[in-house]
Amino acid sequence: MLVEKLMTHQVATVRPEASLKHAAAILAQWHVSGLPVVDGNREVVGVLSEADILYRETGGPDSARLVRPLPTDQPDRKAQATTVREAMSSPAITIESKQTIERAARAMVNKGVRRLPVVDTNGHLVGIVTQADLVRAFVRSDEELASEIREDVFERRLMLDPASLDVDVLDGEVELAGQVETRADARLIPGFVEQVPGVVRVRSKLSWREDED
Repeated sequence: MLVEKLMTHQVATVRPEASLKHAAAILAQWHVSGLPVVDGNREVVGVLSEADILYRETGGPDSARLVRPLPTDQPDRKAQATTVREAMSSPAITIESKQTIERAARAMVNKGVRRLPVVDTNGHLVGIVTQADLVRAFVRSDEELASEIREDVFERRLMLDPASLDVDVLDGEVELAGQVETRADARLIPGFVEQVPGVVRVRSKLSWREDED
């Protein structure tokens, strides 16, 4: 599944020259915990979170460290910040809308963030995806999983005729059956299916028409 299918399109943003008080009001109004910081071209230049504002209000790293570790080169600037530019985390960690949600999940885990601004190929903000969005992708119905396997894995990624293979899904466990061209195809397909969010296990009964030398 691609990020663009899960992301929120309407995103609250803030400009880098805005005051922290103004940014805090936006956070409260939108009931969000973080804001992409964008310039006049909608390019993401940073991210401002509640932790960044808390850091400023409490005057130092000790209390903010309980929320999120901060780079060692930033504490003094953040503690004295009056504008978003001074308090934000930069550069921003973003993801393109055409990337997979698996890649988004890895980025969140590896970078220790709870949200990712989503950009187009030109780097312009088009949405935002959060940990909660990704979790929802893992609790889809068996029917939704089967549909994604046929349309996204078979047809789009592997360019196979979805009708040529059988897909049965029960409680997230997938059984594949049918015939493919080669042994390599039969080994490759289950690996792609396992990457679909919500798939618990894959059992393959795929056969192949010809052996490779």
